[in-house]
Amino acid sequence: MATDYVGWRKSSHSGLNSTCVEVGRADDGTIGVRDSKQHGTGPVLEFTPTEWAAFIQRIVHQPTER
Repeated sequence: MATDYVGWRKSSHSGLNSTCVEVGRADDGTIGVRDSKQHGTGPVLEFTPTEWAAFIQRIVHQPTER
């Protein structure tokens, strides 16, 4: 998969205590997710566009656990 991502943005649901994830996109459409505390030096979890869509769909339609 790709290794060069652009447009990294922090999740709007990130916590105030630095529990944040960032999402970026590669030229081939691959989506990368990383821990913002690593300052760009940590591992990147990669998703194909189809995998990313399924992941987001699952999150949106998952009942909230309390």
